[in-house]
Amino acid sequence: MGKGGESIPDEEWERFLREAEAGVEGAPEEPSARARMVARRLREESGRPEPWRGHPPARRQRGKGWYAFGLLVAAALLVVALDPGLVAGWFGGGGGDGGSAPLAVESKRPDQPPPTEAAARRPTVGQPFRGSPAAQWGDGTAGIGLPEARATGWMDKGQVAQALEKSRDFLVASSLDPGVLRGERPRKAIALINPHQRDVQDYLATAFRAPSRENDPVLLFSRFDRTKVRLVGDVVKTRGRITYREGKRGAVEVTTDVTYVYPAVRAAAGSDEVVRTIVRREVVMSWDDPAKVITEPGTFSLVSYKADTTNGGCATPTGYFTPEFGPERAASHPADGAEVDPYDRSKSMETRMREAGGAGCGTATRS
Repeated sequence: MGKGGESIPDEEWERFLREAEAGVEGAPEEPSARARMVARRLREESGRPEPWRGHPPARRQRGKGWYAFGLLVAAALLVVALDPGLVAGWFGGGGGDGGSAPLAVESKRPDQPPPTEAAARRPTVGQPFRGSPAAQWGDGTAGIGLPEARATGWMDKGQVAQALEKSRDFLVASSLDPGVLRGERPRKAIALINPHQRDVQDYLATAFRAPSRENDPVLLFSRFDRTKVRLVGDVVKTRGRITYREGKRGAVEVTTDVTYVYPAVRAAAGSDEVVRTIVRREVVMSWDDPAKVITEPGTFSLVSYKADTTNGGCATPTGYFTPEFGPERAASHPADGAEVDPYDRSKSMETRMREAGGAGCGTATRS
């Protein structure tokens, strides 16, 4: 604007722009009041401003952009049609490995099983938990909830905290240790069990020497025969929690209820068919007062143990999990047990075992 609010004539403004661009001697170095007004207006406007006195791009040029965008939309729709689970994974809702945010650690028993994917996706060597709720579970001990310690029974807060940590150590040594998973004897886990508990020591001696349904090491330890099976990668997915209360004679009774998911392939080189063995195991441990129970420092007495296994073998016990693959899996149709969802943690182990109907082999609704 000029003095008095009058506008600068258009021909004067255009002459100023030509001279400024050409570097004509005597051209003003500072923009006129009108230039400053336009610059300020452009700065204050939101979005992408069009240049003052500019022209919209040619319609044909804009049409090329929309044509390219249309191709992208068409390609995306094709991907949705071919693999809906992949697109769900892009937005954090799928079951592919790393495609969804990990779940918070379980702090109490859920009230329902995890949802089933609309289109199940088969696991691969690169994504062994693909198509499974376990894709969102924690890795190893990260998926096992550990409660806050408080003074209980004969233990003060610090001692309870130590007992909880050692209870988790037992889970690692029995169900997550790489050597034990390859079939080695679980020496570290056994060392945590009260050596004066005679019935348990008899079970351990018999289970590894002559496995049977009553004395099977996989009831308490996760082991695979490495001559037949190898695990995929070094991650075992877990979900569960540890709880505790005051037990008999003032002991601290710790209950661990954890589901483990083990992806495996045949041991033969080049095998790429991935199956999963899923084990839910409940172990109750008693950290006894040494003034009342004969025990050794740093060991617990085994109160009880329960295990429910999917695709771990249902023939004569061998002391190892024996997952089935391909045709042998398709030919296996056990009819003496109930259908079970191995990912359903909404029921207690007692209820699960009661509904399973004893020692018969059931059918898993998913893997």
